Amino acid sequence: MPELKLLENALPVAPLKVVALSSAAKLGKSVDNYLVDFRKHTKTGIKSDPAFNGYVEPTYLMNASCPRFGTGEGKGVFNESVRGKDLFILVDVCNSSITYTMNGYTNHMSPDDHYQDLKRIIAAATGKARRINVIMPYLYEGRQHKRNGRESLDCAYALEELSAMGVENFITFDAHDPRVQNATPLCGFDNFSANYQFVKSLLRSEEDMIIDKEHTVVISPDEGALDRAVYFANVLGVNAGMFYKRRDYTKVVNGKNPIVAHEFLGEDIDGKDVIIIDDIISSGESMIDTAKQLKSMNAKRIFILATFGQFTNGFAAFDEAYEKCIFDKIITTNLIYTNPQLKAKPYYIEADCAKFIAQIIDFTNHNLSVSNVITPTEKIREAVHLYNERQSYEV
Repeated sequence: MPELKLLENALPVAPLKVVALSSAAKLGKSVDNYLVDFRKHTKTGIKSDPAFNGYVEPTYLMNASCPRFGTGEGKGVFNESVRGKDLFILVDVCNSSITYTMNGYTNHMSPDDHYQDLKRIIAAATGKARRINVIMPYLYEGRQHKRNGRESLDCAYALEELSAMGVENFITFDAHDPRVQNATPLCGFDNFSANYQFVKSLLRSEEDMIIDKEHTVVISPDEGALDRAVYFANVLGVNAGMFYKRRDYTKVVNGKNPIVAHEFLGEDIDGKDVIIIDDIISSGESMIDTAKQLKSMNAKRIFILATFGQFTNGFAAFDEAYEKCIFDKIITTNLIYTNPQLKAKPYYIEADCAKFIAQIIDFTNHNLSVSNVITPTEKIREAVHLYNERQSYEV
């Protein structure tokens, strides 16, 4: 674990507790396992100090739930005391696999339902927790982060609402536009990226890549992902390129202006491995179209990396594209719910971020800078260098 000495010489803000809502139960359990292991092996004198009773526990998960009445109404319930605890609430607003019964009908929970459950749990704490931190990997309504004309400003309003309920820190990943944090300027807002987890998964899945400027290029599928692609390219020591979406602004289809064409800006990619990196695969149409154009430009292999794999239109289009050798691998994280069907696909790789979240929680609980858990660029570059030399490496 990075900067372990800092943890050993720091004091926790309060006893640590994690609430993993049903939407993030699996991820929460994995995070808890890492936290238990961290605390068990941390060499600190406070383990035996009665004032810090509860520093080492067999689990940090709290017994909490959000049951519903037959009408569909719900409530948040804690089955143990939260008084004085440093509370971390983990929620996945994208998990559509969770269902509830309303008037005899089975409904799948929407992001709005998960957001309501989050507020119920915060309200159930009734102001007794020492501090409330929300870990929301996919920021609720993050794509509705700015107002254009007569429309709602959902993400900013949600942050304001949670802040008013007592949330002190927001922890998220690859926010669509992190400037939305300006809605709550007095709250902590940490926005992380899973670059290290992507590199680790990619290097472990491929044995014959050569990652340098002559053999590999990183591509942004649109203007919004350019900063992410440029950073990733710099870390790997390769060049970057981008597509920009030419849209028809005279029409609105499914709430957005339809894409007319993807235009490429960048150097020649003939014979090179291409890494496409973005924050979200939603329906996946633009991602597949981007891959098709890259293949038409004689790209060697195409690896698609996205923090959140939503696949709202299913997997048929991706299956067909894979069979036609349009792309080679898709890597997404386990920060949101992953459909079991996707995990069974031959082209899919999951990047595990549970340890990363556990490190963030541990450092935040000790009131230490979370910059300590961000993997140094040098470590990634060293791993890439050893990989290119076909030497053993640690990622």
